[in-house]
Amino acid sequence: MTTVIVALGGSLLRPEIKERHGWLEGLVSVIRERVSMNDRIGIVVGGGAPAREGIDLARPLISDESHLDKIGIAATRLNATIIRESLSDSGVPVSGTIPKSVDEAVLLLEERQVVVMGGTNPGHTTDAVAIRFAIASEAEKCIIATNVPKVFDEDPKQNPSAKSHDFLTHSQLLEIIGSSEHSKAGDSQIVDPVGAKEALESGMVLNILDGRQTDIIKEAIIGGDFKGTKIGGNLT
Repeated sequence: MTTVIVALGGSLLRPEIKERHGWLEGLVSVIRERVSMNDRIGIVVGGGAPAREGIDLARPLISDESHLDKIGIAATRLNATIIRESLSDSGVPVSGTIPKSVDEAVLLLEERQVVVMGGTNPGHTTDAVAIRFAIASEAEKCIIATNVPKVFDEDPKQNPSAKSHDFLTHSQLLEIIGSSEHSKAGDSQIVDPVGAKEALESGMVLNILDGRQTDIIKEAIIGGDFKGTKIGGNLT
């Protein structure tokens, strides 16, 4: 039995993602298959476009970043509900509620094979929540499924010649992504620096990959040779 925590970027649920209904069906299939192999899987879902749009709407009226974060957290829980209900309707033994804390999620994962959640508190992105969930549940790894294939040393949109990495140490990752300070509600990058620092301190293995392809998520869960970037562990 393997315990794995998966952070799903909210961008994966966006209308712009081609065949997103097929993507959701593929995700459900992957989780159902792994549950049949007795794996335990925690899923933490990001806010994506609904979070950014809500925050942008309210920003002219709200100056407190923690209050804006609460809008983003509500969006993550909406997205988590979409995933949870899809899994439940497919017969996957998923927790009946969306936990509001990592401690609650850990307890639920002891009772059910799958737990789905969103954000928790202001100042903590869903990446950080997923990494903390992985640490607290003593998971084998934390998978960060986003909309880019690997970690690059620079933004490939700005520099087409940016170098991608198959393997990195936690320290090398932090050198690339920078500060571990939470700055602004709605901001996002390849991995949240706050969570990356906690992964360094705990030694938690991170797999960063393109979540738009559910077969890559599956390969990472089972420990296969997935296409993406492995952080920590046996870097071979």
